[in-house]
Formats: sequence, C-alpha cells, structure tokens
Amino acid sequence: MTTVTHIHAAGPLDAPEVAEMTGALLGEIMAAIGVQVFNFDQAATVARLEDFLAREKSFVFVARDDDYQPLGFIAMYEGHALYAEGAFGTIAELYVQPAYRGVQVGRELVLAARRLASARHWTRLEVTTPPLPHFGRTLAFYEREGFAISGGRKLKSAV
Repeated sequence: MTTVTHIHAAGPLDAPEVAEMTGALLGEIMAAIGVQVFNFDQAATVARLEDFLAREKSFVFVARDDDYQPLGFIAMYEGHALYAEGAFGTIAELYVQPAYRGVQVGRELVLAARRLASARHWTRLEVTTPPLPHFGRTLAFYEREGFAISGGRKLKSAV
C-alpha cells in the first residue's frame, strides 16, 4: 500500500484535483444520508478554490504518493471569535481517497493543519463532522487526533 510521501500547500495547479476530491466527499456524504444537501459543479469549484487560495481565504494541503497521485486533502479557513479568544482555524473539508483510509493519510493532513495553526497563532482548530450516526468513524478519527466534542449542532440558513 502506498503511503503519504508528500504533503504540500495547494496552489492553483492543484485546484482541479482538489475540486474532484471535494465532489467525491460531498457525494459520499449525500449517499450515506440519502439527501441532496450540496450542489457541486466541478468548474465552479475549481474557480472558487483558485480565488480562495489567491486571497488566503482558504488554506489547503494535499497529500500525494511517490508518483505524485493525490491521496487526500484538508482545507481550512481562519475565523475570529470572542469565545475562541482570538483567531482560530476551522477544518472545512478533510478527504482521503477510500483506498488510502486507515494508513495515516488523514493523520498526516491533520498534522499539517496543526503546523499551520501554530504558525498563524490560532488558539484552536475546530471541525464539524458529517451527520451521525452515518459518520461515526469520522468522529472516532477526530477524537483519536485529539479533538473533543464541544456540543451543539451545525445549522445553516440561506441568506
């Protein structure tokens, strides 16, 4: 089994592969819960990611193998809140190709996120898991990586 050999900050050339993995992530979530809660357009996602990266609205790391094939990615953004005592990071997406789950790819991506958090002086990293109980393994992964349940549910509203 190939393991992670390269983790790098994503740039514009990575956008098509990261967008493709984002589509796979959203597809997995919707298939598991049986509800179409996301809309996905490959070209629009590539353009959005390129814009987010250029303006430092998102910070993305890509894991690759020795053949430079993408194994997964993690995307974060910076927020600011009084409760968090300043700037903090939120993991918006973390995806590992199914064939590479359980071989430390996710862990390596979270470590890259922690290094960025430290460099940017974030007070914490936060993440919202996909719906439970469908994604219990995802929750268990984050708990193994040192995340703790802080309560509440993620809600959204159209603007």
